[in-house]
Amino acid sequence: MTATDTVDSTAVSAVPRVGQHAPDFTLANQYGEPVRLSDFRGRNVVVVFYPFAFSGICTGELCEIRDNLSVFEHSDAEVLAISVDSKYALRAYAEQEGYSFSLLADFWPHGAVARQYGVFDRNSGMAGRGTFIIDGEGTIRYVVVNPRGQARDLAEYRRVLAGLAQG
Repeated sequence: MTATDTVDSTAVSAVPRVGQHAPDFTLANQYGEPVRLSDFRGRNVVVVFYPFAFSGICTGELCEIRDNLSVFEHSDAEVLAISVDSKYALRAYAEQEGYSFSLLADFWPHGAVARQYGVFDRNSGMAGRGTFIIDGEGTIRYVVVNPRGQARDLAEYRRVLAGLAQG
């Protein structure tokens, strides 16, 4: 799926495109602490929307990030993983899987940030599988939105982050 596609016909807004300024947001992490995207100016940010905690493909993708966190750290990139789950579910999920990066709760208003990024599916009430790599200036440098059931490719994240490091 390309950056101009939406998750499906019920997506709330268009998916932001490469070159656009990333919509700012503040969400609670798994500990209830507020995390604001714009607080990471000067660093790269990888925003990873995923449908639900404890689900198979999502766990596989986030465990791959966990197991390769040095790739992100080497590129001075912060990982922010976002789902519509509550902060309580996300804390249990992070503890069970050993995630040290922020899991953000787009719980209420339900899916508001996923809607801003055009990846909220109203029919199922979940975020789609979208990734946005944002540079230190707040500009979107990479967008991918995969269809339901299709995992993302970590090699693409590496490629884009390496390009930003050479920048």
